[in-house]
Amino acid sequence: MSSVRPFAATDIFKFNPTNLDPLTETYGIDFYFEYLARWPTMFNCIEGHDGKIDAYIMGKVESSPPHMLSSPNALPWHGHITALTVAPNARRLGLARKLTESLEAAAEAQNAWFVDLYVRASNTVAVEMYKKMGYSIYRRVVGYYNDDPTGRSTEGEDAFDMRKPLSRDKSRKYIRENGEDFKVNPEDVW
Repeated sequence: MSSVRPFAATDIFKFNPTNLDPLTETYGIDFYFEYLARWPTMFNCIEGHDGKIDAYIMGKVESSPPHMLSSPNALPWHGHITALTVAPNARRLGLARKLTESLEAAAEAQNAWFVDLYVRASNTVAVEMYKKMGYSIYRRVVGYYNDDPTGRSTEGEDAFDMRKPLSRDKSRKYIRENGEDFKVNPEDVW
């Protein structure tokens, strides 16, 4: 049985196989360490029997900066999934759900309104997985990604901003129907 545990600094040396998926965003080592230092309760992993990382999630809690508060796109205090990745050999075992639930619990403990994430519009497998976990599409961010791994466009690819309300959002103020039809530009989101 797999269990969620906090990501440790030395796990950086054990997660390369997990990052080999072309849909996985890979960052510089300083980015991972910043998350580990600033939001340790939101950076978790599941280790395989071979000692390698089978899956990890990194996230944060945040709100829009003061200069954005008058914008219609301003965000309240919320949890954000920056990366959720499962190694190809460990997919369809429920690891993504376990990790997502751990981040949702950490965001709930910090009184967040919702948890959000960005996912490529073409990644239908991930979109459906998140929907099954209670997430819905809030808006489409046009041209959010600079590349398009499907090869359909040289202009980049849209992202879906998906959200799941937490207990603080009793009236579901930060969720909307038909969010895939609500288009914004990357500069409109923070």
